[in-house]
Amino acid sequence: MVWTGLLIGVLFGVILQRGRICFNSAFRDVLIFKDNYLMRLAALTLGLESITLLIFAQAGIITLNPKPLNWIGNIIGGFIFGMGMVLAGGCASGVTYRTGEGMTTAWFAALAYALTAHATKKGLFSGWIKWLSNYTVTVSNTNPVYAPKTGPTIATVLGISPWIASIIFLALMLWYAFGVKNKSQRPSKLNWIAASVLIAILAPIAWWASASTGRNYGLGITGGWINLVSVYANNASLNWEGAEILGIIIGAAISAIAGKEFKLRMPKNPKTYAQVLLGGFLMGFGAVTAGGCNIGHFLTGVPTLAISSIVASIFFILGNWTMAWFLFGRQK
Repeated sequence: MVWTGLLIGVLFGVILQRGRICFNSAFRDVLIFKDNYLMRLAALTLGLESITLLIFAQAGIITLNPKPLNWIGNIIGGFIFGMGMVLAGGCASGVTYRTGEGMTTAWFAALAYALTAHATKKGLFSGWIKWLSNYTVTVSNTNPVYAPKTGPTIATVLGISPWIASIIFLALMLWYAFGVKNKSQRPSKLNWIAASVLIAILAPIAWWASASTGRNYGLGITGGWINLVSVYANNASLNWEGAEILGIIIGAAISAIAGKEFKLRMPKNPKTYAQVLLGGFLMGFGAVTAGGCNIGHFLTGVPTLAISSIVASIFFILGNWTMAWFLFGRQK
């Protein structure tokens, strides 16, 4: 069933490319440009996903597996990752899909991201992750929508039904998406509402397909890049998430070519390559330290209302805002 990762990735890559969806831009633009277009897209997506994932879990098709809580890793890793994606010019998914568009800076950022994530998880920096694991927090669950042992969620901490927590969360996200004034309109081939609905439909299907290979989680990026490095360096087998990365790149390339948007693009200043390499380095180290990137935590973990993903996402945003202010905000 690993091939389903490739198919899911292609579909995800098309949505990302058609919708011009990058969470680095979503976070940064709110602060620097007062542009909330992509944040409204993100809010709607998260709210809808919280319901679609729960529907699949309640039906017994998938089992929710919120990431374990690790305050140290979630906070430090989240902040470092947030800074890194500003330097890299894209988040984990943004760098990945732009690789398929022909953006050469994304190639360099993705390479640094993949190599550093691999080194942090399995190589030079793995001792840091082993030490962090001493502070991991999990809980035992009796509700069948969750795996027997997972990270804590808002529902499990408060002792309430996950449906109550998810409905309240959906209401808050709908309020932001439709109640807050749209400050701008980004040009894209795919409407923000349509993009949100498509991702919310794809997310539980991706979880189901991934679980069939023994990986009980949904959409992700970091683990896939780690797997691709392992395939090349250690002769490992391609796994579901690694196939998903290849699919995202292929899907984005197909979409860009079909939309006449594919082009080999190089920065005017060659020094930009050094900046994106540093950004990719911070992203790789930060994502593994945090236990996930903006897809594993923000897009997939937050809809399960995992405490770890909420904490990590808050620090993704704070790290992003810190570096965005340093690079752009001070000039205003």
